[in-house]
Amino acid sequence: MRSIYFLLFLVLTLIACNQQEAMKTPKPDADNGGLFLPEGFGALVVADSVGPTRHLAVNDNGDIYVKLKIIEGDRGNVALRDTDQDGKADIIQRFGDYANDGSFATEMRVHNGYLYFSSELVVYRQKLTQPELIPSGKPEIMVIDLHPIQWHNAKSLAFDNRGGMYVTFSAPTNVCEDWTPEALEAYSRGSTAGIKGQMPCQQLVDQAGIWRFDENKPGQYQADGKLYATGLRSVVALSWNDEHNSLYAVQHGRDYLHGHAPNQYSQWQNAVLPSEEFMKVKAGDNYGWPYTYYDPFKKKRMLAPEYGGDGIKEDARFALPMMGFPAHWAPNDLLFYKGKQFPARYRNGAFVAFHGSTNRGPYPQAGYIVAFVPFENGVATENWEVFADGFAGVETIVNMSDAHYRPMGLAEGPDGSLYISESKKGKIWRVVFNGDTTKFGAQQLSEMEKRKTKSYVRLPDEKNDLVGVQNH
Repeated sequence: MRSIYFLLFLVLTLIACNQQEAMKTPKPDADNGGLFLPEGFGALVVADSVGPTRHLAVNDNGDIYVKLKIIEGDRGNVALRDTDQDGKADIIQRFGDYANDGSFATEMRVHNGYLYFSSELVVYRQKLTQPELIPSGKPEIMVIDLHPIQWHNAKSLAFDNRGGMYVTFSAPTNVCEDWTPEALEAYSRGSTAGIKGQMPCQQLVDQAGIWRFDENKPGQYQADGKLYATGLRSVVALSWNDEHNSLYAVQHGRDYLHGHAPNQYSQWQNAVLPSEEFMKVKAGDNYGWPYTYYDPFKKKRMLAPEYGGDGIKEDARFALPMMGFPAHWAPNDLLFYKGKQFPARYRNGAFVAFHGSTNRGPYPQAGYIVAFVPFENGVATENWEVFADGFAGVETIVNMSDAHYRPMGLAEGPDGSLYISESKKGKIWRVVFNGDTTKFGAQQLSEMEKRKTKSYVRLPDEKNDLVGVQNH
């Protein structure tokens, strides 16, 4: 018996040693993979181009799983493994025995021993069995969306650790436009006078919200879930916070205030309104889309022009966000940091990946960064920070196509590293901290604060920042 216990002890010790070896923090690239980070942080490129990607997840053994945004065929997922612990992926393998159905295929999550992922219309899961890299078996169909392929069709996921799985069903329109024949005819002639919002907006019945499902029940349809929160135009960045036991989301705000109401909103106002809303989402919340938008300067909900608004009329019937990010930055992932590798100030704070704007002309496009929001006593501060920059690769982004990369997905590794994906080529970075955690403070953040002066971060100057590009 003593020999058996001794052998068991040796086996467990070897397993622990191998896990520690696998979680060693690698050395950053000499140029940090082209990224600008706070002092003490570094980055390395895990993989250079796995293909246009959306979200990613990291298993507790360090394996990486990435969702591709391909519109046909199968094998819409990518698995990556680092076999020599240098931080670089040595094995890159496509997999996925399911039909891809649209470029908004988004989610990739590791939860309770399963890999959950989503196409535009279906949420799947597969069992993860170490040491195998590729999940076993055929994907289980967990939730089916019966809507057609349409705009904003991402199925982002969050889990509340009580058996609940939250799924986004975003609205396919900008502001629930009521395109009557008369409105279409007037619009074709260049008139915006006929653009009105549908009243009541029928999309609120089974879209523009978040539904809660059973995370372990296959074959569910939307009717099997329960509407958790509504009035949400488009949510891609969704996360459950274990410390607060709450659901959080960052919403894509509406577009075209000037295009739909040029007499009430200037092109500058069109570029800076409305806010991308960071919300603590509670059961039963209504965030007011399409009838309202959130003005980050007034910190109020304003009546949308398609429903009689003029930039002055308020509408206080709906829930307010915790804070507002700049307009049109396209928040596409949200991660609450749990690890201990980074300095203590980052723990339980929120990282947000901003995919970047596409329609702020005639002003420069903006976003294209990863931001960090510190939390104090469980509440988000509005003093968000530029955490990772350098993705755009240019000083002024006139068109979205000018940007070299667009930040998309966020994931935390077992050692507390932060992984970042981007959607153009499929480059993946791993951000590590190799400074002194006890001495990290304002001085180490000062250089990143200066990056808020970049044209793709700061508020545009109404007269001096015109770049000659019109909305389209």
